[in-house]
Formats: sequence, C-alpha cells, structure tokens
Amino acid sequence: MNEALHSLATVPAISPYSLALSRQARAGLKGQRPRCLWLTGLSGAGKSTLANSLELHLHQFGLHTFLLDGDNVRNGLCRDLGMDDACRRENIRRMAEVARLMVDAGLIVIVAAISPFRAEREAARQLFAEGDFIEVHVSTSLTVCERRDPKGLYQAVRQGRIQHFTGIDSPYEAPLAAECRIDTEAVEPSEACERLAAFLLKK
Repeated sequence: MNEALHSLATVPAISPYSLALSRQARAGLKGQRPRCLWLTGLSGAGKSTLANSLELHLHQFGLHTFLLDGDNVRNGLCRDLGMDDACRRENIRRMAEVARLMVDAGLIVIVAAISPFRAEREAARQLFAEGDFIEVHVSTSLTVCERRDPKGLYQAVRQGRIQHFTGIDSPYEAPLAAECRIDTEAVEPSEACERLAAFLLKK
C-alpha cells in the first residue's frame, strides 16, 4: 500500500481541474453554510451517538448533512488499512479529503472518528477555509469509556486479543484548542446535541 501511495504522489502529470460550478453556488442552492464538524475522542466516548443525534437534529432544521463515521468508513473506503500508526494516519487523511469534497458540494459534514494524533487533525483542518473546520473534543475520560465498553474492545485489549488500541497501548493526543468540548459523562445527550447545533448555527 505504501509503495502505491508513494508512486501516485510522485506522478507529475496530475493537476487539479478547475470546475465551472463553484462551492458557493452549490451551498447557495441549499441555503446553508457548508462546514465540517470533526468529533474526536476515545473509543466509547460517545462520538457516534452524538454525531448521529446531531445529524437528525440538523435534518429537522432542513439542513443538508452527511455523517462520516470512523467504523463505517473502515468497512469501505479504508478497509485495506490496518491499525498501526501509519495506517491510522492514512485513514484520517482519506476521511479528511472526503469531508472536504462534501463541504465543497455544499454539505454540512459531521466526522466521528477517534483520530488520535494532533498532527493529522491539524492536517485535516488545513484542507478547509478558515472557520469551516470545527474540532469537537468528546472528552469523556478513559475510565468512563472503559466502563461503558459498548463493543467489548477494552475487555479484548485487557485480555491481549487486541493490540495498538488507542488510550491503552497506543497514544491519544487530546486537542489543545478545540473549538468545542463535550464530556458525555457530565452532559446529557440531548443537551450535548443542542449545544453543538447552537454552536454551528450561530456562526
């Protein structure tokens, strides 16, 4: 995989094609400001639940959205990737590129992915115009996430059946200056959803 990526990156003849229809025109047709909300946090923090609730909430306002969930993307676009650090970086790069294309299409994109490394999240931010990338740290503690363990992953890690697991034997680098912070242990799901929607819609 790495060799293929390297060969594609060094092809000199590939250059972007200038599209006739602008991002502003697509967004204007939908009557909304397209943006990317990037939810990062440990496994079990509540990212997917919050992202799903938020998308339903925004849909009720007549907004055009799409949810990119890390597990769903792993089952399709990124199913060729492993769980080592290099593959995790490539996973986030692909998700960020897809999110950028969807924002260009005029959508409000919600990304729910552990995305453990600051450098990759910052690289994702750099793909977007200023103000169009909103980092949301779902900051639920490791203790609470492990107690929840909705998929039994933490138990599998403790039993030695899973390696390179974020928060246990692979690092999670928490955001230093996220635009928004949600601790799902301290905030009810409905309140968290409304807080994010208000944060998005007031901008």
